[in-house]
Parts: sequence; structure tokens; C-alpha cells
Amino acid sequence: MKAPAPPASAAALEAAAPEPERFHLRTPVDIRSVSLVLLTGLASLFVLHWAKAVFIPVMLSVLFSYALSPMVNWLELKRVPRWLSSAVLLLAFVSAMGSTVYSLGDQASQLVEAIPVAAQKFRQAMKTRSGKSNSTLDIVQKAAAQIEQAAQESGNAPAITRGAMRVIVEPARFDIKRYLWSGTIGLIALIGQTTAVLFLTYFLMLSGDTFRRKLIKLAGPTLSSKKITLQALHEVTGQIQRYLQVQLLTSVLVGVLTWLALLALKLDNAPVWGVIAGVLNLVPYVGSLVTAAASGLVGFLQFGSLNMAMAVGGASLLIHTLIGNLLTPWLTSRASRLSPVAVFVGLLAWGWLWGIWGLLLGVPILMIVKSVCDRVDDLKPIGEFLGS
Repeated sequence: MKAPAPPASAAALEAAAPEPERFHLRTPVDIRSVSLVLLTGLASLFVLHWAKAVFIPVMLSVLFSYALSPMVNWLELKRVPRWLSSAVLLLAFVSAMGSTVYSLGDQASQLVEAIPVAAQKFRQAMKTRSGKSNSTLDIVQKAAAQIEQAAQESGNAPAITRGAMRVIVEPARFDIKRYLWSGTIGLIALIGQTTAVLFLTYFLMLSGDTFRRKLIKLAGPTLSSKKITLQALHEVTGQIQRYLQVQLLTSVLVGVLTWLALLALKLDNAPVWGVIAGVLNLVPYVGSLVTAAASGLVGFLQFGSLNMAMAVGGASLLIHTLIGNLLTPWLTSRASRLSPVAVFVGLLAWGWLWGIWGLLLGVPILMIVKSVCDRVDDLKPIGEFLGS
């Protein structure tokens, strides 16, 4: 009778077990389609950058019309003609902006003149605080000057410079005609773009839901397709208007709180800083940092103390942080929230394309793109990628 076989070890059993079948994900890649997408994207970027003088006024007009259309619709229900309500709202908006700029013009000019002085004073204070009378750059410049002087005093200097012609470059004279002409051209261009934005905004508010009805007609002959298109347009319009209203409310709140906080700290030109904080609140991340740094720098110029400069900048940054992280997410629905990564990349892209206007319009454009993508089946992956 044979003795029972000893039990196999775990390692032996694992080695004897059959290797599980590996599954490979095979995704077809159409090189031609990918190339066409890349070429289309590059062509779109070129057109957006090349024709920014046209796209920027159009986007500003669309955003203004979205923000003011609810008031025009409400007045229309009260039997006020659309042409009259649109004109009155635009005139009131322009008058408010003009009166604000006129009343704060002197303070704004004083603030602009004070920033370079504050930067120089801050640099001197940092040198004194670090205990170094000269910076590394100054030491290198002095060493280079001494070496050059020693080379000129050496005996070989005349041999090297013999026969050389000394050239003196004189700066160009100030041409008042050229200066006035360039300034006039820039002012005329600004007035022309502002006028174009106002007229286009007026026409968009005057048209009402004309474009919406045209899109419904183009959706298809069936009643179901028209109903789906109408629901999608209503949702997109409501979501964009809600987002713009939240941004307007938070910007006004940031401006008022910043004004009161800096007024309590006895900082000069506090109303101007309130306006700056409210406008820069439309630029996520970057706007709060710029406001805090600039206000802290001017606070150091006024008070002459780094502690007061940190208090002024910290107060501005704290207001932006609390409203941006607590109030804005509560007012904004989850469906309209954007991913922080998408917002940051979008700011970089639109800032590169359109400069300062790209920083101000980048987030609303991303919001519009996300709202449209969430309602179109083929574009839902893009909306999911942009969302939080």
C-alpha cells in the first residue's frame, strides 16, 4: 500500500495553475480623423487670434445681452416696448459707468502714480531688512565697471583702440505730432469698439427670441425634435444667465467689502480699490492675487510698515477667498460648475489668444461651451471633462 503523497506547497500550486487569459483593449485609431481634428483646432486658434478685433466685441455683446435680457423680458410683460426698455437699460448702464469713472478719475490717477514709487520704496526696505546695502546685481555691475576701467588704463588700450571711430547715439527727439496722432488713433479705436458693442447689444436684446425660433425651425420637421431643441435652448439660456448673475452679485459684494475693509484700515483711495477688486473678481485665481499684491504695495508706501502692507493685502485676499470658496459654490448649481483644472487651462489659453480680454471672457466662454456640450449627445464627453 502506497503512502499518501505530501501536500503540495502554495508556491507549487500557484506555479501549476494556468495563467489567466489577458484581455487587450483594441481601440481603432483613424489617423486621418485625428489629423483633421488637429488641423481644424489649429485653424480655429489662428482665426480666433487673427480676428480678435471682431470676436471680442461680439462676445461682450452676447454676455451683456444675456445679463440684461431678463430685465427686458420683465418690462415687456409690463407692456413696455422692447426697443424702449433696451435703450433705457443701455443708457442707464453707460451713465453709471461714466459717472463712476469720472468720480474716481483723480483717485485712480494718483494710484497709478503711486505704484512705481511704492515698488522702489519696497525694494529699499527689503535691502535694509536683509542687512545688505547692495544687491548682488549692484556688486556685479561695480565689479564689471572696475574691470573695464583697469583695461582702459593698461598700456595695451591705445593699441587696441587705435584708428577706431567713436559713435555717439543720440536719442530721438520727442515728436509731439506723432504722439498726438497715435493717441488719437487709439482713442478713436476704443470709441469705435465701444459703440459697436453697445449697438450689437441693443440689437440682440431687441431681437428677443427670434434666433431661438429660427433654431427650432432648423431642428427638424417632427414635433419631438422641436420640443427637445426648445427645452435645450431654455436650459442653456437659463444656466448662462444664472452664472452671469452670480458673477455680477459676487463681484459687487467683493468690491463693497474690499472698500469697507480698506477704509477701516485707513488706506487712501479705498473706493478705487473696491472697483478694482470687483472687476478682477471676474478673473479666477489671478485677479485676487493681483489685487492683494498691488494693494499691499500701496499700503506699504502709505504706512511705511511691512506689517500694515501684509494687513492690507491679507484683507483683500481673505475677502476673495471666502466669497470664492463659500458663497459662489452655494449660489452656483452643481451642473454649471467648472473643473479648476479646466478653468486654469482655459485662462491660460484665452489670455494667450486675447490678452486681458481673454482673462475676463475666458470663464464665461467655457461656461457657454459646457452648457451646449451638456445638451448635445455627441458633445457630452467634452461637457463632462469641463465639469467638476
